[in-house]
Amino acid sequence: MELDLVGTDDPRREEVRQWLLAHPDPSAEELARAGWVAPGWPLPWGRGADQLSELIFHDEFERAGVKFPDNPIGIGWAGPTILAGGTAEQQARYLPSILDGSAYWCQLFSEPEAGSDLASLRTRAVRDGDSYVINGQKVWSTWAERSAYGILLVRTDPEAPKHQGISYFVLPLDTPGVTVRPIREMTGETHFNETFLEDVRLPLDHRIGAENAGWALAKITLANERLNLTRGGVCWGIGPTAADLFDLIRERGGIADPLMIQRAAELYIESQIVETLDTRMVAALVAGEDVGPEASIKKTFADEFGQRLMELAKDLAGTGGLLDDVGPLGAPVGRWHWGFLFSRALTVGGGTSQIQRSIIAKRVLGLPA
Repeated sequence: MELDLVGTDDPRREEVRQWLLAHPDPSAEELARAGWVAPGWPLPWGRGADQLSELIFHDEFERAGVKFPDNPIGIGWAGPTILAGGTAEQQARYLPSILDGSAYWCQLFSEPEAGSDLASLRTRAVRDGDSYVINGQKVWSTWAERSAYGILLVRTDPEAPKHQGISYFVLPLDTPGVTVRPIREMTGETHFNETFLEDVRLPLDHRIGAENAGWALAKITLANERLNLTRGGVCWGIGPTAADLFDLIRERGGIADPLMIQRAAELYIESQIVETLDTRMVAALVAGEDVGPEASIKKTFADEFGQRLMELAKDLAGTGGLLDDVGPLGAPVGRWHWGFLFSRALTVGGGTSQIQRSIIAKRVLGLPA
């Protein structure tokens, strides 16, 4: 999505340009120390920028070809939650390595019996002196195999109502008793994992916020997760985009099959709806408004649109569409085959489409639970 944010002579753009003149080809550490990685975060971690300024800063860095640290879960939703509920000491301990990308982060929320109904989780933490002893299993732990830390939800009071007996922790993945087992996906990749916790001992200062008050922090994490996933491309920013497919159709001289033409036209219209929803979300953020329900609307529509788009790309490859060496309309395969297989995950990861519809029903339409 491209937004006409402000003119090219805006002083905020000039601020970035002057900084880049003084710091050509900046390192991740330089970007983090200067507050550019998350400029909306408060000082000293960010620049205390408002939403519009943050968008302008990132737009200017993108124009300059500057690459930021690749740590989406750390920067996108672990960091904001630690800012919201962590102590000053915890923020000083974790935020620097989140911002400069030197410590990769994952999310340890979902369980085999607690996916869509996350609050029914069973992983248990029992207080033992100045530590907690944790036992349980997590699943769909994205990038746990490469992470240094995970944000972890556990049950600390099994007698309390399920939303009230949960606590929020930071788990170093090298802690004794932690086992990460990659899950081989049909894409051939293994960025999802199972994570097993067996008598894992965590000191008290690894808990973020008060004991049994973790659900409020989990909601902050989940809201940031939905918002960040909706900002990505068709496959959450890690695969082909709608623009890639429509550009390819134009380059190849169009589509001959009238039914395929109709599908492409419908998907082009849907792509414009996705961009409109993007624009509305950005406008709400700039105005300082809550975009929780709107993020659910966008995610539900965009993820199902992404699946339909990848299905069209596969069908445009003809009878060889399921082979990994055939792309749409005879094009080089690129990531199209991967995108079609990965797109099955879109309506599950980050909150299923059914859960998003429940949020929309309750928070937008005012329907009963």
